[in-house]
Amino acid sequence: MAIAQQSSSKNKSKINTKQILLWVGVVLTLIFCLAPALWQVLTSFKINEAISTIPNVYFPSPDQLTWNHYTQLFERYPFFRYILNSAIVSLTSTFLCLIAGAPAAYALARLRIPGERIVLGCVLIVSLFPYVLLFLGLLEVVKLLGLGNNYMALIVPYTGINLPLTILVLRSFFQQLPKDLEDSAQVDGYNTVQMLLKIVLPMTIPALVTTGILTFIFAWNEFIFALTFITRDEMKTIPVAVAQIGGTSVFEIPYGPIAAATVAGTIPLILLVLFFQRRIVQGITAGAVKG
Repeated sequence: MAIAQQSSSKNKSKINTKQILLWVGVVLTLIFCLAPALWQVLTSFKINEAISTIPNVYFPSPDQLTWNHYTQLFERYPFFRYILNSAIVSLTSTFLCLIAGAPAAYALARLRIPGERIVLGCVLIVSLFPYVLLFLGLLEVVKLLGLGNNYMALIVPYTGINLPLTILVLRSFFQQLPKDLEDSAQVDGYNTVQMLLKIVLPMTIPALVTTGILTFIFAWNEFIFALTFITRDEMKTIPVAVAQIGGTSVFEIPYGPIAAATVAGTIPLILLVLFFQRRIVQGITAGAVKG
């Protein structure tokens, strides 16, 4: 009996040690991942004196907190307009990517196309191509077509850049669907378009949501194209607007308003991910397990 009790106590101590180490690792990982974001949020609420204090103020007192950075952000700049511009460009490009990418991905996954491997290789190469190297060519196209200071100057490049990734991701999901469902639909008289619209796409909604959010985040955060192709202030997107926030003098860096702008520009993304959280998890797990 004594030996059994000793062995059970040793097992409990081992289990407790493992659980403690696990939770310590989880907490440290969360701190490492969330610390920059939390510091940015804290900076957006601190007064300028607390921001510039050396050493840094990690836990400010109530008299060192303020809402002025947010009020100044929306009073001095048309920040609601910037959010609207980013939303229009991001949503439109995401919608176009899914509209064009889903049929292309289904064709590459299910239909026997001559030169399929060559097409896939080209799509993969384009998806891995550095976007900065496309900048000069796209600039010439925008100038030739007269698309400067137009939403299409951003929608078209964002759609073209994100389309290869959309095709590759959706193709992997379509390949994991059971072929028997499509065979049964063909027996019932469904053609390829009907199978895609009525059977395949409803079954891959989590994949569409996951891919759409990835595309949306890229378009929302893109900076180089938005900085160059759009010069009118009322058509700027959030990354460009944040980068051009200035202080009262040339030598002042407005850390508070910049932090407030980044927080305000990130909130829509957070809300979007939280709203589609269940779909995102379903899409990730469906892509990770081969059925």
